[in-house]
Amino acid sequence: MSFQIILIVHILLALGLVALILMQHGKGADAGAAFGAGASGSVFGARGANSFLYKLTAALAVGFFVTSLTLAYLATNESTVDAEPASVMEQVQSDVPTIAPVPTVESETSDIPTGH
Repeated sequence: MSFQIILIVHILLALGLVALILMQHGKGADAGAAFGAGASGSVFGARGANSFLYKLTAALAVGFFVTSLTLAYLATNESTVDAEPASVMEQVQSDVPTIAPVPTVESETSDIPTGH
């Protein structure tokens, strides 16, 4: 039960990370920066506008790594198969069709001509 919940949170964190990273733009990515307007981000300060998105992205990244490690730990330490491995093999072997053995012919030595 906890594995599925953590997996759902993990997927939501991954989608949130992708969305946040795509929403952000790099330094100097404005159209004005290409024409020499280097002070395009000066309204909010050096990093004022990006600080919230940066912190939110960092928090989602930490959550993503924590859920990744937790899922890896749970996957290696929990047995997801309810049946024993031997019983699984017996079930698989019982499902495989087998060929009936060919009956052996017992030959009598008196019926074979010897050529003398």
